Amino acid sequence: MKYSQYFLHTNKDAKELDSINATLLQKGGFIDQTMSGVYTFLPIGLRVLNKIENIVREEMDTIASELLMPALSPVELWETTGRTDIDVLFEARGANDASRKRNDGRYILNSTHEEIVTPLAKKRRLSYKDFPFAVYQIQTKFRNEERAKSGLMRGREFRMKDLYSFHTSEEDLLAFYETAKIAYMNVFKRLGIWEDTKITKASGGDFTTGFSHEFQAICESGEDVICIDNKTGEAFNKEVAPKDGDFTQHNASEIGNIFPLNTKFSKAFDYTYTNKEGKQQIVYMGSYGIGTSRLMGVLVEKFHDEKGIIWPKSVAPFTIYLAGLNIDDEEIKQQADAAYEELTKAGIETLYDDRNIAPGAKFSDADLLGIPYRIVVSKKTNRQVELKERTSPESTLLDIAPCIARLKQ
Repeated sequence: MKYSQYFLHTNKDAKELDSINATLLQKGGFIDQTMSGVYTFLPIGLRVLNKIENIVREEMDTIASELLMPALSPVELWETTGRTDIDVLFEARGANDASRKRNDGRYILNSTHEEIVTPLAKKRRLSYKDFPFAVYQIQTKFRNEERAKSGLMRGREFRMKDLYSFHTSEEDLLAFYETAKIAYMNVFKRLGIWEDTKITKASGGDFTTGFSHEFQAICESGEDVICIDNKTGEAFNKEVAPKDGDFTQHNASEIGNIFPLNTKFSKAFDYTYTNKEGKQQIVYMGSYGIGTSRLMGVLVEKFHDEKGIIWPKSVAPFTIYLAGLNIDDEEIKQQADAAYEELTKAGIETLYDDRNIAPGAKFSDADLLGIPYRIVVSKKTNRQVELKERTSPESTLLDIAPCIARLKQ
């Protein structure tokens, strides 16, 4: 992608916001705030979000089937489960008299999808032979947060992966629950944050008398506090940590959660299956979430320096930031164009800064955007290219062919 043709505009002089991720993502042109808690993902930001979601999708595909449920749902479904009084629910209705004349219905903008997925499953899976099964989606969610803050960390509109599993017994539910933990672990390993992520015991709410589990990434700017037992290594959300014991506290950000829903929703919708003996038995359920847009914010909070973002290679918008210096020199332009063609032909995602601006401005953008590698073509490189990793002070002069070979290792 050539910078001159890309819908990208950095603004290094933009004001400092209430969080590192909000500041750097807007300075880098990854997102644009429409209103409090609501953002446009600009092209370079959408590339990152898509890569995060593709990693999540690949790991979820090993344990579940993907579908896509609606954002709108009838109020009656939420009345069935008694959850219309949840304090983050948004209601949707016609915005004016003319619209309400067409349809005066009231709808819920879904913050989660148990009310949709349970009756959906009830239509299609009724025999013990159909179980267990699991479905998931990656979709936009809506929550009426009292104070949307911290950029992508807490929004009113956000992206989320939600998975739901269905079982004939609590034992089978708990077995899948452990399988889901492994899939989550694989996601966070691929994102480069597993070592700093703790499976944290949390309240089961009204779903279970036992614990649910959160995946908490240790992060200085995290809004949660987790307590880690210095003897056992167990992690607890501060709200449920035992009062006695030797604990170390850490700030952390919740990036995922899993709930054993048990029979709360299946009972509400009278969802039963026919067992081997022909008798009706209640279905057990689990719910498993990952905030994909929130993950993007957490990655920035964890991986940055004074110059800008440092994206993990697995989700970086491009692999290479190719800078042609003094591009008004025709010979340099030809060399830079040729390098771009070779990189593209080799399948290496490259952002080619072909603008005729000062070298310092290009280097500053490269650092701000957090692309893992920078390649420079200039008079000083003398028909070679200068390769530098974002996190290294050192650079190397190479011909383009061995440079590509090194990048593809």
